[in-house]
Amino acid sequence: MTKGKAVSMSDLKETLDGIHARFNRPEYVHPDPLEFLYRYERARDIEIVGLVASSLAYGRVAQILKNVSCVLDVMGPSPFDYLASSSRHSLESDFAGFRHRFTSGSDVAALLWGARELIAKYGSLNACFLAGSRPGDETVLPAMTKFVEEMENRAGCRLDFILPSPKRKSACKRLNLFLRWMVRRDDVDPGVWTGIPTSKLVVPMDTHMHRICRRLGFTQRRQADLRAALEATRAFSRISPDDPVKYDFALTRPSIADIPAPELLGIELSPIN
Repeated sequence: MTKGKAVSMSDLKETLDGIHARFNRPEYVHPDPLEFLYRYERARDIEIVGLVASSLAYGRVAQILKNVSCVLDVMGPSPFDYLASSSRHSLESDFAGFRHRFTSGSDVAALLWGARELIAKYGSLNACFLAGSRPGDETVLPAMTKFVEEMENRAGCRLDFILPSPKRKSACKRLNLFLRWMVRRDDVDPGVWTGIPTSKLVVPMDTHMHRICRRLGFTQRRQADLRAALEATRAFSRISPDDPVKYDFALTRPSIADIPAPELLGIELSPIN
């Protein structure tokens, strides 16, 4: 594909599919907090690990991996069993000395208590999310809003930064990342949840994906905000209607893991209507 040359959607799909085939592979997962999910076999453990790992997925990747590991070490071989036997006080005590940038041990304890209470009510985080989902919803955002509201109600406090809500205009990059892990099932994403169509997922709009989407013409937004995420998702839906988040891992992996990437970002796209 020639730099500066306008390309059709079919040509772009061919390029993206090639990048997906090359990078959407388990050997490229490290370093990524997703790797922690592979340590567990049961869906009830994986969804809790995914919530923790995605909630702390900001900042330098080495620090993310270190601090996610610290939380999981405390929770032992089964995070589900750990939460089932925990009290609010024991969680506060277990994570009293923890900090990951803006996230304190109290924040982690509140998140885990909210998760524990949701699981006690619904049986799983998957079931809770489904309870807030409606067939007519265009995306997962309405269900996500209700999920965060339920979590905060059970936690007894606003979770704000550790679990942002679309209602507060957040791009919800980490929650969308969590949903990608939970809903999609392929060589990279474990996909342990059921009942949520991949077509409703929203692109996790971090700085890497924002830069890529701007250069592809998928958004003109200068900020990696919710509107940028929705614009990018609609553009990817033109290429992959059933799975607009399909290319997320493969496109962002080269810049995150410092892997030489194919020439892609200099192309000029035909207008997307």
